[in-house]
Amino acid sequence: MFLEREITALNKNIIVKLKDLFVVYNEDIILDNISLDINDKNFVTLLGPSGCGKTTTLRIIGGFMTPNRGQVFFDNKDITNVPAYKRHINTVFQRYALFPNLNVFENIAFGLKIKKLSNKEINNRVFSMLEMVNLKGFANRDINQLSGGQQQRVAIARALVNHPKVLLLDEPLGALDLKLRKEMQIELKKIQQSLEITFVYVTHDQEEALTMSDCVIVMKDGSIQQIGSPTDIYNEPKNAFVADFIGESNILDGVMYEDFLVEFLGNEFECVDKGFDHNEQVDVVIRPEDIKIIDSEKAKISGIVESVVFKGVHYEMIIDSCGYKWMVHSTLCEEPGTLVGMDIKPIDIHIMKKSG
Repeated sequence: MFLEREITALNKNIIVKLKDLFVVYNEDIILDNISLDINDKNFVTLLGPSGCGKTTTLRIIGGFMTPNRGQVFFDNKDITNVPAYKRHINTVFQRYALFPNLNVFENIAFGLKIKKLSNKEINNRVFSMLEMVNLKGFANRDINQLSGGQQQRVAIARALVNHPKVLLLDEPLGALDLKLRKEMQIELKKIQQSLEITFVYVTHDQEEALTMSDCVIVMKDGSIQQIGSPTDIYNEPKNAFVADFIGESNILDGVMYEDFLVEFLGNEFECVDKGFDHNEQVDVVIRPEDIKIIDSEKAKISGIVESVVFKGVHYEMIIDSCGYKWMVHSTLCEEPGTLVGMDIKPIDIHIMKKSG
């Protein structure tokens, strides 16, 4: 009985549940039976390369698409066939779809007027939202007089003014320059935390996902590769694809001799992984920043520095060792042509099942 109550309590935190979603288009599988729980009041990011199915997933949640198979639950109710306008979910698209003939106030108030709220309620909500998105004093401004970042804030305000329980964002920062994107990443996270509603965000930008998210869902070829916090996704990737897609990685072929002992590039190394078959072929993943440059005579792995690029906070070096091109991030700079050694701690050697 206690277990049943515990499970019920946990399910109350799940605001959106996707069950066995399958989508096929022109014989191409877009979503391959994915299931996913999205917790209330979280900033959740769907991350992956173009064509991985993340936008399709978002559109199904929003009610703009119906899966060939599978179900969508919202607050424990099946909404698979409920139209978009009847869901407590709003969407901000990459193209903001603002009305150019309406000013800022009228754009934000549009949905409230359709609901026939009182003028007092509309004014209170709109001006409150303008203050939240840092557009106080812009109520009477024409849309074509706004910058890209300001237009994006109007689109977000218009979506939030209706008090949705979930806000979907489909690469809304894609049209902004780098500096403005970084500013808006911080602003979006602040807004989400202030309103305490669920954001489901789609992007192919790894840094963006790691910066803003409580939970990151990495997708590839219509399937989910890994779900976890930004820290877990970066430090403990489940496979070589996740490791390579989230940040830079050195990925090598290896053999797991036994628990805590792996071989790659002709050398044996202690590691912290276990549970593999004896002599199992594995992927070995090592982050560039986890490699320490040392004297070549003291190292199991040594190589020739081929190139050096200054990245601001570190130098990025490409080092050739037995034909493998290592990427190394270090605050120390070694000149091209120099023979160097590379030291790797056991905790920084990540062993993964061989990927296709």
